[in-house]
Amino acid sequence: MTDRKAWPLLRRAATTEGAMWRSLYVWARRRPLPLAPGDDPFSYLGVVKPILGIFIALSAVEIPIFDLIVTNVVPWRPARWIMLVLGVWGLLWMLGFYASLTIHPHVVGDTGLRVRLGSGIDLWIPWTDVEAVSRRYRSLPSSRSVQIEHEGERRVLHIVVGSQTSVDVRLRRPRTFDLPKGRTEPIDELRLYADDPAGLLRSARGTPTSGTVRR
Repeated sequence: MTDRKAWPLLRRAATTEGAMWRSLYVWARRRPLPLAPGDDPFSYLGVVKPILGIFIALSAVEIPIFDLIVTNVVPWRPARWIMLVLGVWGLLWMLGFYASLTIHPHVVGDTGLRVRLGSGIDLWIPWTDVEAVSRRYRSLPSSRSVQIEHEGERRVLHIVVGSQTSVDVRLRRPRTFDLPKGRTEPIDELRLYADDPAGLLRSARGTPTSGTVRR
């Protein structure tokens, strides 16, 4: 891999690592979410919360198990401390990932919709750019968090949680979005997942909405 390709990946990894630790710190302090007057937060963690809970529990259980194995099998004593450090780091990283999803909800405000996914994705859509918002549960074949597909001549951006989306945001005109890997091509519709899509639609004040739920 050339340096030109390696450095952006290293910077992205360092940014992600720093964001995990910041999220864990903020979440541990249990401060209220910083919301402006009239803002309504909407979580998207529900569909993956059980899976994350299992991974966090397994990470915690692995620490004493590996410590016992390394202590009795590997004669090199520093190996035990290396494995302990890696185990604790892995557990804290998982907690930080959970925290990042918790403290960065979608936000519906008077002037627009803020679509988020952890600390890495933060998209702002003013209501003046929105033609309509509707509920529709979709299951996607891929679990990738960001997916772009073409529907005829239209481009659709999916912000996915647990291979699902539940809210469709149709735009008045194509617009680009800044994502961790760069700026998108002009997008005609954005689809996201929210635990309470009906509540999100009710909070979309002054915006054309459809309450239809389709699966």
